[in-house]
Amino acid sequence: MFKSVLVANRGEIARRVFTTARRLGIETVAVFSEADANAAHVRDADKAVLIGPAAARESYLVGERIIAAAQAAGAEAIHPGYGFLSENADFAEAVAKAGLIWIGPPPSAIRAMGLKDAAKSLMAKAGVPVTPGYLGEDQSAKTLAREAGKIGYPVLIKAVAGGGGKGMRLVEKAADFDAALASCQREAKASFGDDRVLLETYVTRPRHIEVQVFGDSHGAVVHLFERDCSLQRRHQKVIEEAPAPGMSDEARAAVTAAAVQAAKAVGYVGAGTVEFIADASQGLKGDRIWFMEMNTRLQVEHPVTEMVTGLDLVEWQFRVAAGEPLPLSQDQITLTGHAVEARLYAENPATGFLPSIGRLEHFSLPENVRTDAGVEVGDAISPFYDPMIAKLIAHAPNREQAIADLAEACAEVEVWPVRTNAGFLVRCLETPDFIAGAVDTGLIGRDLEALTAPAEPSAEALATAGWAFREGGEGGDDEASPWIGLKGFRLNAPATTTAHLFLGDTAVEVELADDPSRMVRIVADDEVVVFEGGEAFLLRDHPPAADAGGGGGDGAILAPMPGRVTIVSVKAGDTVVKGQPLLTLEAMKMEHALNAPFDGVVEVLATELGAQVAEGATLVRITKD
Repeated sequence: MFKSVLVANRGEIARRVFTTARRLGIETVAVFSEADANAAHVRDADKAVLIGPAAARESYLVGERIIAAAQAAGAEAIHPGYGFLSENADFAEAVAKAGLIWIGPPPSAIRAMGLKDAAKSLMAKAGVPVTPGYLGEDQSAKTLAREAGKIGYPVLIKAVAGGGGKGMRLVEKAADFDAALASCQREAKASFGDDRVLLETYVTRPRHIEVQVFGDSHGAVVHLFERDCSLQRRHQKVIEEAPAPGMSDEARAAVTAAAVQAAKAVGYVGAGTVEFIADASQGLKGDRIWFMEMNTRLQVEHPVTEMVTGLDLVEWQFRVAAGEPLPLSQDQITLTGHAVEARLYAENPATGFLPSIGRLEHFSLPENVRTDAGVEVGDAISPFYDPMIAKLIAHAPNREQAIADLAEACAEVEVWPVRTNAGFLVRCLETPDFIAGAVDTGLIGRDLEALTAPAEPSAEALATAGWAFREGGEGGDDEASPWIGLKGFRLNAPATTTAHLFLGDTAVEVELADDPSRMVRIVADDEVVVFEGGEAFLLRDHPPAADAGGGGGDGAILAPMPGRVTIVSVKAGDTVVKGQPLLTLEAMKMEHALNAPFDGVVEVLATELGAQVAEGATLVRITKD
């Protein structure tokens, strides 16, 4: 076994690999950008090397700098994590050429599976069932539109070099195809440097099933059962679980055999994930599950597999990379209980899941489940990288208990002032169809309005805020706020204490019980934050000041986060209608469209194509027509 390893990644990914390395007595080396100088993964490592500016393309994606960092730190091996350079065959070759151990599959396997169209052709030749679609070399818009018509709508456009839900568009009708194609190609080019796409028939009740596979350099390949990643939003995974609910022995045998066959077809070594799409309209059946793609790396959701098998997959990666045979044979790998994972993101579901950026002044995760976190209290959520904060993973003897445990854990998340999707996760986990196992990739989309509706604090939460003001806060003034007072005082009868609070612009009258609530709260000056059900409620004891900057209501379109302007669709003087796209902002590797809040005229266009804008900057101002 090697004695030191550099992890060519950041955040939760690097910290996860470091955990196993420390247990095995392997020295750890972190790399970091200028934006991550004080990041948790840097503090965790035995050594850390600066590799460049904040932008990933100038730091974490520059293979030469990472190899140089490994050599400078004396690392013997490089683990690419499960993002950034993990599926870059050129980087894998460069690592080996530099005399370092590459903890990943052979470059030939990465190349074989790296492009979705070539991978599907290869799998079809190997006898693995694949989804019908178009894999041609002709990438003209005219040809792609014609082929989409042949396949029949709805059709899915996918970047051939894509992953993580990026570079993917669902098109319902022919009239929308050209715009969807252009948007998909732009996102693919920005994310992967390759704008080529393929087309697939869209399964109307799809389940996303994936199989964890492992191979060694001695020719052995095994599977570690399947995961279900069907609960998705815009093709990005939200909740993952193992095993897949409703998976029969026949279907499991078919899909795991196909996964092993796929891995053997490319001479696979190391950890990999073979992804399938299943037609769940009549339940999971072995002949209705098709190969989609193979991710030649460990996946974000690998902990659910670890929990149900009792194995450490990163340790397996280390041992295979060191030339050892797989620790277990197929018949020695067992499945126990059920595991469910939720991805906790710094994003606000109430604003269309826009990322939330800032410092984690208050940060507390539950203790009753496994938590793989990339940050700690005091750390900052940066605009430069993926906004995932942590993964929460529950394991129980059965699915119902695992779901209940995870929902309880998500409800206990406390983060401020950064917003999170914890409350949204609780609602997803409590959705009756999900609990019943009647899940497909469209479930969240169908229930999106209810799942993202603004949460309301309970009477207990409001009472907590009221008592906080009455008590003068934690260590604050003992005098009660002038907005809080007693009413209805009577001799020989209990007093009724009423607090007059403000939740946003809404005035709320709260009756306080004799015994103050002990819910978690933060008191700062004239504000109180109360945590409940994964949500954070900000209450004041006075009417909030008017929003001087505006945010659409007065016609000012503000940048919701730092980003780069990639599309400008209007100019000063243009007449626009409510909902019309004005411009598109690219941030955190995603495109965010900003639309007109009402019918009107573009009075001011305060930005231009390619501009890098700050959060809160006025980009466009609309006057009502």
